[in-house]
Amino acid sequence: MSESNYTVFNAMVDIITSPGKALDAVKSHTSWLWWPLLINLLLACALLYYYYTWVDFDWLIEQTIRQAPPESRAEGADAIRQFMNPATTTWTSIGAVVIVIMIVYLVQAVYLHLANKISTGADVGFGQWFSLGAWSGFVGIFATLATFIGLLMAKNNQVALENLDVFSLNSLLVHASPDDPWYRWATSLRLLKIWLLILMAIGYSRWTGAGMGKSAIIAALPTIAIFGIWALTI
Repeated sequence: MSESNYTVFNAMVDIITSPGKALDAVKSHTSWLWWPLLINLLLACALLYYYYTWVDFDWLIEQTIRQAPPESRAEGADAIRQFMNPATTTWTSIGAVVIVIMIVYLVQAVYLHLANKISTGADVGFGQWFSLGAWSGFVGIFATLATFIGLLMAKNNQVALENLDVFSLNSLLVHASPDDPWYRWATSLRLLKIWLLILMAIGYSRWTGAGMGKSAIIAALPTIAIFGIWALTI
């Protein structure tokens, strides 16, 4: 397929089946980043909206109270019950997801931009690094779709959203309960993160000319540092 006939829709398929080809194309089409970004955001928001209208909310409130530190659980219970209601929780969660995803992509872009300036000096702009983050993160739709399937297959509506994420380390290996100190750590670390980091390393290597080993280290270093430090504090 010639470059003139290559579209954003081809890129969305190739980022999964032929990532090198897709990343070569999106480097010169920065405006395409809005497609994977908006699809990811819309799916994530739809999932949250559906979940909070589906879940047994009284049960969810009690589960939230259980996750509070034991020493402050009793005094915080009333505040949690007063604050949590379906509408407030739904729109607060949706707003938080949008903000967090945008901040993550922004921080990734700053980090990759600085890493490139220090390590290779290749002619790659900040917007292109933001685009790389958005395209690498596109594979997150599989986690969202899997969670939707988990909701549809659930035996009842007393299930935590985190427990429906079949790609999390907690679901696959750790199996920590919500009151376990490792629960948040294990539910935040997902198998798809490895795929995302591989895509980011491929993009960094192809866009800067750096070797794959060096690119993999640069791509993975923030994740290793964050989860490593987090684990040491538990």
